[in-house]
Amino acid sequence: MKTILLLSAKEVREGLRNRWVVAATGLLAALALTLAFLGSAPTGTVGAGALDVVVISLASLTIFIVPLIALLISHDAIVGEIERGTMTLLLSYPVRRRQVLFGKFLGHLAILAFATCVGYGLAAIALLATGKAMIGVGSWAAFMTMTASSALLGAVFVAIGYLVSALVADRATAGGIAIGIWLVFVVLYDMALLGLLVADQGRMISGGTLDALLLFNPTDAYRLLNLADSGDIAAASGMAGTVQTAVLAPAALLAALAAWVVAPMALAAVAFSRREL
Repeated sequence: MKTILLLSAKEVREGLRNRWVVAATGLLAALALTLAFLGSAPTGTVGAGALDVVVISLASLTIFIVPLIALLISHDAIVGEIERGTMTLLLSYPVRRRQVLFGKFLGHLAILAFATCVGYGLAAIALLATGKAMIGVGSWAAFMTMTASSALLGAVFVAIGYLVSALVADRATAGGIAIGIWLVFVVLYDMALLGLLVADQGRMISGGTLDALLLFNPTDAYRLLNLADSGDIAAASGMAGTVQTAVLAPAALLAALAAWVVAPMALAAVAFSRREL
């Protein structure tokens, strides 16, 4: 475990040198602050609290931004070091390949979690500083859930990026596949699912089938966890209809996201252990 922590600390230091930590934190903070000040304007119209509207805005932003950042920082984690020759040097030390893999994963996850917590935390602090509205305990719980699950969603796509990086032969291919994965999970999957539901008209796709289809996309599991768990947030976000159809409990959604981390990392570990340097 000590070796893994040392390797993760090395990855964080490299992220600082490459400005990944600063760039990711700055981007998320800027977008979160913008949404905190502008997104809370319609609270009186939609009937939700100021922080509830911020949760809706940030959760919607997270689905697009966090997976992209995660894939950008992880897609060349293995293949990039192999191309540069640094992986051979690293493995000349008494470390195992799995230790390298999981150490690098923890380092990238720490970068993403730090950027998410600081960026979104600044938005909450800014909202408190305005003093325009009272914020209830339920709203704070939804905000904390959203922040923690955003880091978990980032872990999912870091793991997917590592699987890609362990399988492909060069960085260019890894980058292209990473962008394709982002498009599929963030844009194309839901468009295809919506088209399928419209064409089906409720004849064959039951609630259980819909639940399974939603779990096949980690961004949908994240969306349901944050936008459909609370009645006020579900109504304000337009997810009330989905809540009535999909009956997935928060524990099931969290388990699905955790499985989306474990499975790609396990496959990446197998692929990396068999790869010739």
